[in-house]
Amino acid sequence: MSEIAIRLLQPADQEALAALMVEMQGHYSVPCPPLAEVLGGLAALPAGVDILIAVKGEAVLGFASACNLYPGPGLKTGFFLKEIYVADAARGAGLGRKLMAALAELALERGHRRIDWTADADDAALLRFYDGLGATPYPKKVFYRLTGDALVNLAETEGS
Repeated sequence: MSEIAIRLLQPADQEALAALMVEMQGHYSVPCPPLAEVLGGLAALPAGVDILIAVKGEAVLGFASACNLYPGPGLKTGFFLKEIYVADAARGAGLGRKLMAALAELALERGHRRIDWTADADDAALLRFYDGLGATPYPKKVFYRLTGDALVNLAETEGS
């Protein structure tokens, strides 16, 4: 079998990545939209989204999805890592670290000076993984989310 390669997502990879995303949703025990909807989302990625994939042969074993940010400290650009996932069967082989290293390389190539992300505070293994990368947690920051009725209500009351 061929070696593992990390590269940017290509249209021919979308079906394999969609299958991995379905696995990811099951891993986190969260609802998953129909496969056709996942494929539609991959086919219509918004501008500024980059997805790196870890591939072995034609199999997609992991991915990291990031979007461009501006402004950051010093009015510099950066990446926001939205998701990183490695297939259950491929865990423990260093793919997560390889994906993060490739994302760091891509960030520097693009002139970015930072990568930000969130993590589940109760996932000790995940936090150890991020600490092992040399990342620094920022406990003074609070993560917010505006969704559902609150999103609709805000748009309706302040948007017109």
